[in-house]
Amino acid sequence: MTKTKAFENVWDALEPDPGKRENLRLRSALMSALIRHIKREGWTQVQAANILGVTQPRISNLIHGKIDLFALDILVRMATAAGLRVTLRVEKAA
Repeated sequence: MTKTKAFENVWDALEPDPGKRENLRLRSALMSALIRHIKREGWTQVQAANILGVTQPRISNLIHGKIDLFALDILVRMATAAGLRVTLRVEKAA
């Protein structure tokens, strides 16, 4: 008999370290927001790269979800360059 374990989100299942797990969650959220914004604006990868101040291959990596290639600081810079406002809420862990 196999035991099934339920997780609140995918990062809980993939990363045992709480700090790394939260970093992955934040990067994922920022990447998703940027991808949605690029699509909503109808930008090509070249247009997005010019607006966000990165190269077209970086936009391709973003679109393809290569989370390991993006640090939080660059994602925040890209979001603000896109005209998005990034906010942070800190609360006690459950």
